[in-house]
Amino acid sequence: MGENKRQMHLNVFIMNVGHHEAAWRRTDTEPRRITDLSYYAELAREAEEAKFDSLFLADGLAVSRNVKHGFQSGLEPFTLLSALAAVTKKIGLIGTVSTTFNEPFHVARKFASLDHISNGRAGWNIVTSGSDLEAANFHKEAHLQHAKRYERAKEFLDVAVKLWDSWEDDALVVDRESGVFADDRKVRAIDHGGSWFHVRGPLNVPRTPQGYPVLVQAGSSEDGKEFAAEFAEAIFTAQQTLEDGQRFYSDVKGRLLKYGRHHDSLKILPGICPIIAPTEEEAKEKERLLNELTVPAYGLHQLSQMVGIDLSQYPLDGPLPELPPVDVINGNKSRFQLVADLAKREQLTLRQLTHRLAGGRGHRVFAGTAVQVADQLEEWFQLGAADGFNVMPPFLPGGLTEFAREVVPELQRRGLFRTEYDSGTLRGHYGLPRPENRWAASEVDRYKEVSL
Repeated sequence: MGENKRQMHLNVFIMNVGHHEAAWRRTDTEPRRITDLSYYAELAREAEEAKFDSLFLADGLAVSRNVKHGFQSGLEPFTLLSALAAVTKKIGLIGTVSTTFNEPFHVARKFASLDHISNGRAGWNIVTSGSDLEAANFHKEAHLQHAKRYERAKEFLDVAVKLWDSWEDDALVVDRESGVFADDRKVRAIDHGGSWFHVRGPLNVPRTPQGYPVLVQAGSSEDGKEFAAEFAEAIFTAQQTLEDGQRFYSDVKGRLLKYGRHHDSLKILPGICPIIAPTEEEAKEKERLLNELTVPAYGLHQLSQMVGIDLSQYPLDGPLPELPPVDVINGNKSRFQLVADLAKREQLTLRQLTHRLAGGRGHRVFAGTAVQVADQLEEWFQLGAADGFNVMPPFLPGGLTEFAREVVPELQRRGLFRTEYDSGTLRGHYGLPRPENRWAASEVDRYKEVSL
């Protein structure tokens, strides 16, 4: 293997007992452990042993109306990731946090704390949220409009970065003899005044090992792609076909130049829900049996949420009815379009569509042998559709164990994935530079007295 051979990045997306909506009904999963720290510690250690770049926790701020048949949310990410930082050493720790239902100071402080606790392994999956149910938990009758959510997100992130930069790297002096604890010229108020936020600062946590967490984004709408091109360092995205993946990859990478960014400054990681077995036939049967465990009412409700209309009145074995135009959707626009395109392209009934979405909610599901899964990942990686992958085990812990112990070694044999960590930080794993402190770069501001 040549030293400069490009290698893929792998993130494992941990969700309760797995990504397939019927995973909890398998007898080899343990649904009652979804609030058990030892369960997540076992998963994290399995992923770290396989040398994954990172693990990722999604989050939602409301209980869905279909909780009778399934439950996706769980432990709060900062709390769980901080605990996992104590039982792992190298793997990155990425948590989802909404910019719509939080304040920048709180989020900046928590991520600074997580980055210190983990010695530089924190990442932030930046979301704007997409549900009126969430809005109802935060004094609001309805969710902000899509474009407004992204306006707020941009200013939110701007404030957070300013706060992370409010301490220079060498601000802590700790000179016992002179009595100087910190150089107060290097700890600055940010005095931010904008349309959404007024924040004085500085942050009450010194600058972190990574400077600030790796910035991840998961929206693939026009607003989402533009936000990612300007700010994100990794994208978790969903495409069903190689051609769609190539188009998305080319589109987003092509937007970087106008923001003065390099092609490699943003890693694109499509989701893959792999169903693995010794033979292709066995893998297809495993997928069929999983789909048979789905509860039709649950799948139909999930699909209704994605497309923005109530589908319960339509026959399960009939086609998807005509949908509203994407520009009137105030939820996840990119997922809406993906579902609409999938149903039309393959002429799927509602039942077939719920089965296709049961494993990955729009992310690609692939059933095959470990070698076939590796072939698929290599094809997307080599043909300009991915820098790596967001691995979404259909059930846990077995789905992660199969991927870690069968697919990862195959990728390593091909020279496509690391055999050892060569960095201790998430930025190092992703080949991303540590950001310069904006104030340290300015000699004029560097020694400007600031009254705190």
